[in-house]
Amino acid sequence: MSLRSVGCFCCCALAVLTSLSCGNSESSSSTLNNSNPPPATTPLVKLSTDTFTNSTSQHATEVEPGSFSFGSTIITSFQVGRIHGGGGADLGYATSTDGGVTWTSGFLPGITTFQGNGTNSAVSDTNVAYDPKHGVWLISSLPLSNTNVQVAVSRSTDGLGFAWDNPIVVAQSPGLDKDWLVCDTTISSPHYGSCYMEWDDNNNGNLIQMSTSTDGGQTWTAPVTPTSAPHGLGGQPLVQPNGTVVVPYLADAMIPAEIESFSSNDGGQSWGAAVQIATVSDHAPAGGLRSDALPSAQVDAAGNVYVIWQDCRFRTNCIANDLVMSTTDDGTTWTAPVRIPIDATTSTVDHFIPGLGVDPNTSGTSAHLALTYYYYPVANCTAATCALYVGFISSLDGGQTWSSPTSFAGPMSLSWLPSTFSGQMVADYISTSFVNGKAYGFFAVAKAKSGTTFDQAIYTTQSGMDVLAANGNQSSAGERPVFRTLSSQPSAGARSRTWR
Repeated sequence: MSLRSVGCFCCCALAVLTSLSCGNSESSSSTLNNSNPPPATTPLVKLSTDTFTNSTSQHATEVEPGSFSFGSTIITSFQVGRIHGGGGADLGYATSTDGGVTWTSGFLPGITTFQGNGTNSAVSDTNVAYDPKHGVWLISSLPLSNTNVQVAVSRSTDGLGFAWDNPIVVAQSPGLDKDWLVCDTTISSPHYGSCYMEWDDNNNGNLIQMSTSTDGGQTWTAPVTPTSAPHGLGGQPLVQPNGTVVVPYLADAMIPAEIESFSSNDGGQSWGAAVQIATVSDHAPAGGLRSDALPSAQVDAAGNVYVIWQDCRFRTNCIANDLVMSTTDDGTTWTAPVRIPIDATTSTVDHFIPGLGVDPNTSGTSAHLALTYYYYPVANCTAATCALYVGFISSLDGGQTWSSPTSFAGPMSLSWLPSTFSGQMVADYISTSFVNGKAYGFFAVAKAKSGTTFDQAIYTTQSGMDVLAANGNQSSAGERPVFRTLSSQPSAGARSRTWR
């Protein structure tokens, strides 16, 4: 079967690009509140370009990447041509089969009317998984129409992630939101080759549902609600080596909001009651930037689960967010949140939208963690003065100590970002994946508009980040929270909403 026949349309092989100080502009940076952050000097690669021309989108924009790696292959997927009311014109993908040296990009077929004879008007919320038992790469999505929302999965059976079939519908209902997909990749697991999809139903108070596939994503079980009927969004299912599935999520209907999790130890036939990881106290980033305390979660080779979210509990009066982390080895008992020491608690820096990666060949006190995130050097800014950056930090000891932070891109003006019903957008989540021991973060970078045309695309680092060579030995050991009141975000009732 040819690539064209299964929808590898508009594909392009991308050579490694030149060094790039992404997102800055001499003509506008003087108006942004930068507070002299370190310069962005890491060479980046632009992975894709929005080539769509539909009138419903804001062109040229790309947002919200997910990613996954297996062996030397790494794939990222993302929204292309962001639409104000939700989703994009299509989903893009970029694939590397040589450990991030070269990349091939394209658009998924059969989802929207703008690409490959789809029937939907937009598509949102994507991430990537791999099922080694069946040799299938999978990309999840949330196709949107005027009257319906689907949870869907696109499959690639070429073993490379270059050619993609039309999507398979997992579930559909008018209020579905925030899907996430994972597969069991451990050959010794009793549920090896099972894939698990999570989403929530906003029309039912963000009730969380799960579905399972045991045939490489071709068929899916009827939706199952966990025992305690949890309500929330942004769940990220993870599979431990013993086959237990742990699903951290933001319980945004709680007062205050909480990070919670639930688990399954029978291959998704049943799901246990939710347990609390921690309450959430988060600072709403200034300037109208779209952001929430959605968790970013990963698992190491021994089954230790790491969850990171934005939180202001270590800041006096909740004036800015740090990124905090909690861990578990059983999905039931979680450690108290610890602060990732990117900056001092007395700094003006606001951190948000984390994307965590864990080297799957490491574990425990030797686990390699890599974290990509966005930040403002000065939290107290306005829509006109906020300076948005992308940062990176890593750990070689399971998060006990961390390297010095690195700036990947910025400053970016919020006026360079597409608008949505929830604010200016780079992402609700981003992603970091390890391949051959190096960490690749995936993130949206914006540059100055040309008239009304945006210049926002998905980027990664040119050669990955060698975490073994990172400098610094920063620790937050002994720090205690100082802010314990309710979140500065809108009330719990208002937060039970869609984030498409």
